[in-house]
Amino acid sequence: MEFVRTLWLCLALALGPGPAGGHPQPCGVLARLGGSVRLGALLPRAPAARARVLAALARAALASRLPHNLSLELAAAAPPARDPASLARGLCQTLAAPGVAAVLAFPEARPELLQLHFLAAATETPVLSVLRREARAPLGVPNPFHLQLDWASPLETLLDVLVALLQAHAWEEASLVLCRVRDPAGLVALWTARAGRAPKLVLDLSRPDTGAKGLQARLAPLGAPAGGSAPAPAAVLLGCSPARAWQVLQAVPPGPPHWLLGTPLSAEVLPSEGLPLGLLALGEVARPPLEAAVHDAVELVVRALGHAARVEPEHALLPTTVNCNDRQLAGPASSGRLLARSLANTSFRGRTGPVWVSRSSQVHISRYFRVWSLRQDPRGAPAWATVGSWRAGRLESGPGGAAAQPPPSPGARARPKLRVVTLVEHPFVFAREPDEDGQCPAGQLCLAPGTNDSATLDALFAALANGSVPRALRRCCFGYCIDLLERLADDTPFDFELYIVGDGKYGALRDGRWTGLVGDLLAGRAHMAVTSFSINSARSQVLDFSSPFFSTSLGIMVRARDTASPIGAFMWPLHWSMWLGVFAALHLTALFLTLYEWRSPYGLTPRGRNRATVFSYSSALNLCYAILFGRTVSSKTPKCPTGRLLMNLWAIFCLLVLSSYTANLAAVMVGDKTFLELSGIHDPKLHHPSQGFRVGTVWESSAEAYIKKSFPDLHAHMRRHSAPTTPHGVAMLTSDPPKLNAFIMDKSLLDYEVSIDADCKLLTVGKPFAMEGYGIGLPQNSPLTSNLSEFISRYKSSGFIDLLHDKWYRMVPCGKRVLAVTETLQVGIYHFSGLFVLLCLGLGSALLSCLGEHVFYHLVLPRIRRGKKLQYWLHTSQGSGGPAAGRTGSVCGRGELDPGAPGRGEGASRALPAGARRSRRGA
Repeated sequence: MEFVRTLWLCLALALGPGPAGGHPQPCGVLARLGGSVRLGALLPRAPAARARVLAALARAALASRLPHNLSLELAAAAPPARDPASLARGLCQTLAAPGVAAVLAFPEARPELLQLHFLAAATETPVLSVLRREARAPLGVPNPFHLQLDWASPLETLLDVLVALLQAHAWEEASLVLCRVRDPAGLVALWTARAGRAPKLVLDLSRPDTGAKGLQARLAPLGAPAGGSAPAPAAVLLGCSPARAWQVLQAVPPGPPHWLLGTPLSAEVLPSEGLPLGLLALGEVARPPLEAAVHDAVELVVRALGHAARVEPEHALLPTTVNCNDRQLAGPASSGRLLARSLANTSFRGRTGPVWVSRSSQVHISRYFRVWSLRQDPRGAPAWATVGSWRAGRLESGPGGAAAQPPPSPGARARPKLRVVTLVEHPFVFAREPDEDGQCPAGQLCLAPGTNDSATLDALFAALANGSVPRALRRCCFGYCIDLLERLADDTPFDFELYIVGDGKYGALRDGRWTGLVGDLLAGRAHMAVTSFSINSARSQVLDFSSPFFSTSLGIMVRARDTASPIGAFMWPLHWSMWLGVFAALHLTALFLTLYEWRSPYGLTPRGRNRATVFSYSSALNLCYAILFGRTVSSKTPKCPTGRLLMNLWAIFCLLVLSSYTANLAAVMVGDKTFLELSGIHDPKLHHPSQGFRVGTVWESSAEAYIKKSFPDLHAHMRRHSAPTTPHGVAMLTSDPPKLNAFIMDKSLLDYEVSIDADCKLLTVGKPFAMEGYGIGLPQNSPLTSNLSEFISRYKSSGFIDLLHDKWYRMVPCGKRVLAVTETLQVGIYHFSGLFVLLCLGLGSALLSCLGEHVFYHLVLPRIRRGKKLQYWLHTSQGSGGPAAGRTGSVCGRGELDPGAPGRGEGASRALPAGARRSRRGA
């Protein structure tokens, strides 16, 4: 079969469009190869890790694509010990197999990595080590035959992130505090190479402390270095566990330097209590699984083999078998050297992301780090906040990151200063009063001039520069759009001064003149408008807009109506079909109780026994109603076993029905809030409003412009019910009595109002309509338009816009409510179908019981009476007589139970006194 397969391969290569793989005659190589190329593997010692790696290797080998339709075969080995001799023996056994082109190894400690480093150079065989441990120092001089792929965070990448953080904060010098580092000198050398300068101070805390005072003494040089020089502005903790880092930071005296936790940690294990505010920490997120790293390692070897096979198929696909006992140095064109050169020049996009090789031996995969800062939450408690991320070799600040940029170099172009107008619209722009000194500890200082006069604005901003603006005109602006504006100012770059539009309007054309934000931009009072500024056709004719940073639509908001419960509300827990079923079952059960009692030989009837009372249909109804409603009244109970069985089944039925009724009654009484049902903007309630129906929107907003253009009649009706701002419209909707029945506005704004509604009275209903986007407004032909649009597109792709949304749209339970009209859950008859089936089965079982009574009475009892034994059955008797009653009180008494004996039938009636007969007839 191998010969036939090789023959077919050679025929396909000969008849193909060109030489296969770029080599003129690979058929001889393929014939000697046997259809497969071998890849050696040194597996981990732990059984679980070994099984996981072996499964990943098998899947990667099946998915690999070698040239000439060759397959990849694994030659795996797992040395029982990892001492130098055992590891060398395992590697030599793997290389002894014919056709092994390269080896994948999974070292578990640095000594194993050093041994593989030496063995790869000695055997001139490419070895790719997949490292599963955390950050490690490099091995020194790169070995082209030994490549390392770090599945965990490599130390080089970790130091790049830390250096980028220092540069972003303009901290030129830093001190290193080392907890547990194997090679401090190598780490310091690597830091110097990455940062471009040596650390100002290095403290090694690997030795045990002599207590808290001893640790404080060892950390004292951070605040007062030797020689009287100024302390470094930042200190980096490396190799510290969370507990050790907490001890170190507790022992640090207050004041400089700024601290960075250099060891990647997850957000769940980061401590917050007792740590200095402003502490920076980082952690790797979205780390690819080990299986993906193994797959990319195999893919790297396969791609390098394919590239080498196109150049030298004989050397690449037919490697020389390595004999460790008789090793001869290969020439410069050996298979190992050829494959090592190909590995060093291979890059591709794998399952972990981009994969490439640097310095001939380090294999890189994509990394993503997140940067956290310890800050105070609104309640004053310390909390970790995301302030940036690091991806693809670039540090990006997140919302609220405030990572200062390095100072501009001398001669650099000055940043332009722009005037920005905004409008308060939650959550995009908030405004609050400043502190007592007129400053803003958080957010941006902005002015609320209350006017659109250009001269007044110029005078106010000139006074703001020298601090003479009245405190009443100062505001602290913050929110979604302010964070976006700060980021754009850092990246574009520019400086800005901010003010709130004087008339509080978005802008519309009134008497040939634009008002609001649009009017300020057209009059040159502002260079840009940043808020929830909708892009529509009318505004786009006179303004330029950046690409939209937020997509939304128009929506309709209504409020809950607390309706009074009707007089029949107590019947709501059960559907009308259930009520009919219950009472029909009651009368049917009473009927069967009466029939069984009168047909039973033991029944409470004139023929059954010497009874002073009779169990009639009215008695059965009285009993069934008493059981259904739990009444404790005097009632007759059936005497025959069949009737008692049916009575107990009816009691079970009533218990379950009443339990469900009681539970559902509480839910119905709580959920009696209803909402106005509106299907959307085309709902007839809006276009043909009834008397007293009021709907409104915000004056001169995009919602009003859309309704005026598309639905003129609706606009004429709602014009007198509109509000100046969104909060005013919501207040009109929630007032008592309500001034509005429905409020139409941007759905993004309505969703936020719903999310902060503490009483859960607001709800958006109907389908969204009129899709639109928010953009930054600029005067026409502004040079900033293209730059702002480009940066907004970058923010979308990098996830910065998503971070802003998560930060400012924190939904509360009312905001997560299902957007539907409240309905009360009624229990239908199908919910209790099993109980009705059970009751029917009870009726059928009662028939069998009645038949059994008659069989016992007519066939078994006469034989018992004729016997000499078992004459005294008082424990089964229904009579009240004792042993002295003789036959009259016994179940087996002949005079009582014999059909022809006196005391039965009419004879028994005549034997009774007249008063007893009258009472029995009355019953």
